[in-house]
Amino acid sequence: MTNLSVNINKIATLRNARGENVPDLLKVAADCEAYGAQGITVHPRPDERHIRRDDVYRLRPLVCTEFNIEGYPSQSFMDLVLQVRPTQVTLVPDAPDALTSSAGWDVASNMEFLVSVVDRFKAEGIRTSIFVGTDTDNIRQAAKTGTDRIELYTKPYADLYPSDPEKAVAPFVEAADVALKCGLGVNAGHDLSLVNLEYFHSMIPRLSEVSIGHALICDALYLGLEETIHRYLNCLK
Repeated sequence: MTNLSVNINKIATLRNARGENVPDLLKVAADCEAYGAQGITVHPRPDERHIRRDDVYRLRPLVCTEFNIEGYPSQSFMDLVLQVRPTQVTLVPDAPDALTSSAGWDVASNMEFLVSVVDRFKAEGIRTSIFVGTDTDNIRQAAKTGTDRIELYTKPYADLYPSDPEKAVAPFVEAADVALKCGLGVNAGHDLSLVNLEYFHSMIPRLSEVSIGHALICDALYLGLEETIHRYLNCLK
């Protein structure tokens, strides 16, 4: 079974636009779980333009499913994660001012750093995942860090899917196969949507988790949150 983790960053962005508590981030997270989502994802950034540090602390005791915190492993991020102790931490190589994640780690070039970070989190019982592209040598390097999982950066798939689904998914099928053979769990995320998710999942059925935010929240504007989550879950059957 592939879990759906809902990234609620965009809910925080909307809330922050007015400086009040509408929409209520905590209620949305609880509703996502009530409607069937198996996880909640947040990506707190240094400028707190969407998820704030205090959101992370407030969410932790309320999230009943898997809690996944994404981010660049700066010292302040690591301190936050170690205090909150989520189910999973996903390490991304974003610069502090990045609009959104746009590439995975070059693992070999950051091996010593990533090994130290993975070791620190795993010592505290926190599952680790490293955000990567589809380069299979890079995935083999990721396995050497001791990480539990990788998360495949799926924007290239989403971009090519409308014109050539088979070509779009092929490198991800190969990447997932290599990761699984290395003993890694495989997550995926970025620009997955109701348009392309079902095919992606059908080709890589052993995915552990997909993390979806922007597209899901946009769909919810038209379909409602409950119906939207049900449709995404149906794509993962």
